[in-house]
Order: sequence, then structure tokens, then C-alpha cells
Amino acid sequence: MEVVESHFFALLSRLKYIERWALMRSASPENLADHSLEVAMIAHALCVIGNVRYGKSLNAERAALIGMYHDASEIITGDMPTPVKYFNSEIRSAYAKVEEAAAERLISALPDDLRPVYEDILHGNDDEYLMRLVKAADKISALIKCVDEEHAGNEEFKTAADSTRLAIDAMAIDMPEVADFLREFLPSYGRTLDELLGD
Repeated sequence: MEVVESHFFALLSRLKYIERWALMRSASPENLADHSLEVAMIAHALCVIGNVRYGKSLNAERAALIGMYHDASEIITGDMPTPVKYFNSEIRSAYAKVEEAAAERLISALPDDLRPVYEDILHGNDDEYLMRLVKAADKISALIKCVDEEHAGNEEFKTAADSTRLAIDAMAIDMPEVADFLREFLPSYGRTLDELLGD
């Protein structure tokens, strides 16, 4: 059997080279690999909270998986700053098409027999509520970045923090998992390791 070389995972490994917050001066740079891991962990936690506290049957592992891959297309497109991406509906629509084409390009780097599995992950055709929780995890990760920057004395992120918090608060109205995470876990961010460990 002839082995055909696949570039898919080598492409994914380049997430660590894509810097986020390109329009902002950062005290600590953040790349897509860091962000994707954080989104995956938070999405998983939101589902666990929903299942344990609110009697839901959310697939936490699936949410984590989608969170891991949610920005994979940006290996090709780069990170489009939010103010640009959402400037108007025409730009948002055009960028959605670019993201879709980039996802297809990544999928085409896979062997034929594996493509359906990763198409399902990259296109995220899942339960609407689960997808909303992953989106909330993405926003929470962005807010955490803003909190970290503000604690480092960087005022550059104040407006981003305010607008991101408003967006998350709106999500929390009908997603109690999000409200719980904000109330119980967000306050710890920005504290020192000694404070977190109780020393």
C-alpha cells in the first residue's frame, strides 16, 4: 500500500506562530495555540457545569474538541481583529466565506478516509446550544487576556475588556453555565501564584 504524505497536522502545529490581538500592544503576546487550549478547557468546564448543576446532557468532550479546532482556519487566514471582522455585515459575510475556504483547504490536506471526521469538527455542525457555549468560552478566553493585560498595567485592553464583558453578560442571561463561570472562576485571574495556592 502506497503511503501518501499528509500536511494536516504540520499545518495545525503552526497555530503557535499566529499571534492574536494584532492591533493591540500586549504586555504578554498570545498565540492561537495558547488561546485554543484555553477555549477547549473553558468549553469543557461550561458543559460540566451545565450537566452537574443544571441537569443537562451536554457533550463536554465534544465541546473541548470543537474548542481546540475553532480557530484552525486562521493558520491560513491569520487572526482577523474583531473590530475589523465585525465592522459591517458585508465584511463579516465575506470573511465567513474566507474562513470556510480556509477550513476546506485544511481538510484537503488529510487522507481521504480521515476527512469526514475532521470536516465534522471544523465545520461544527453540532447542537446549537453546545456551539453557543464554545463561542462563550472563546469570549471568556478573550476577557481573561484583557484581565491579564490590565493586571500587567496595560491600559490598551480596557475598551476591549468592557465590550467583551458586555457580550459575555448578554450570553449569561440564558446560559447559567456562563454566569457561574464568571462568578466563581473569573475573579482568580490576575492573582499571583502564591495567592492562588493560598501561601
